[in-house]
Amino acid sequence: MSWKVLFSIIPCVKRKEEKEERKRSFLKNGSILLEDLIASCDGKSHPIRCYSAAEIIGAANNYPSCIIDRSPFAELYRGILDDRTVIIKKYRDWVDTDRAIRDIIISMQMSPHKNSLKLLGCCLEFEMPALVFENAGKGGLNFDGSLVADNELLPWKTRLRIAKQLASALTYLHTAFPRPIIHRRMTSHCILLDDDYVPKLFDFSLSLTIPPDQLYVQEDFATGRMGYLDPTYVKSCQISEKTDVYCFGVILLIFLMRRQAAYWNDAGNVWEYLTRDPKLNVSDGQIQIETIADPKILEEVGGDEQAQHQLQDFLALALLCMQEETEARPDMIDVAKELVRIDKCILP
Repeated sequence: MSWKVLFSIIPCVKRKEEKEERKRSFLKNGSILLEDLIASCDGKSHPIRCYSAAEIIGAANNYPSCIIDRSPFAELYRGILDDRTVIIKKYRDWVDTDRAIRDIIISMQMSPHKNSLKLLGCCLEFEMPALVFENAGKGGLNFDGSLVADNELLPWKTRLRIAKQLASALTYLHTAFPRPIIHRRMTSHCILLDDDYVPKLFDFSLSLTIPPDQLYVQEDFATGRMGYLDPTYVKSCQISEKTDVYCFGVILLIFLMRRQAAYWNDAGNVWEYLTRDPKLNVSDGQIQIETIADPKILEEVGGDEQAQHQLQDFLALALLCMQEETEARPDMIDVAKELVRIDKCILP
């Protein structure tokens, strides 16, 4: 056999191997997904489209320029599928397949809620499944609660509305299914905004379902992002809905103060945490809102006493969510109701 003939055969063999690998991945991931669907859908249908690997690869003509977020576990990028802009989440190959499957299952269940990023479909032909979501035009939030794209500072009313709608989504996660589902990694990094600044909760890859006849899940060790970790969870490794409540309280603080949950202090050579800010630990009276609120908010509300009272109530709710004892924290449904009340306390 001549070298010319041999080199003409190699690409064909390679394409055949790639096709066989995609077929194996589809069968493996598809069987896992089907098993989990049957277990989780409770007899209800949640149709999503199954995309091919070719469609996912072709969705972005210039892949690197389309990336909107990177993490150690996955990449988010924008692409065009079916003549519409979508967000594609591609997990890295070394991640546990169960994590991607869990994300598909719970994203699908959450899709009916207007404040959850709607899952349009998935691709099972890669080693790790890829997820296809609706587009969220404004993109994600920075760690300090501002927009990723242009560091835009959101007005107070917008921040309050976002908090109220996120509380609704978390309440749905905790109460809408046969057993409560814990998001488990609720951070500002799990929030995207559409073109109208409507928040979309996403990333359910680490979410857990509370087993029947139990109030929590016992883990071997605590995991989470620095600055958001529930201290009770860290000590007991018991995770429950109140763990999400604590994380949500941290997000409320971030919205109010426009500061990161955790940052590295070069001068002290230590990590600093927003929840440990001395200004938040006032034992002999009410915290003065002007000492901690984002100057942008204070400038916006001015001397309006009603607005000042609204900010104070918002802060009080955040601190209540972050009580060290889990029993002292409210349920998410009560947090959502309180945010509705706070939002309505200033008449148009």
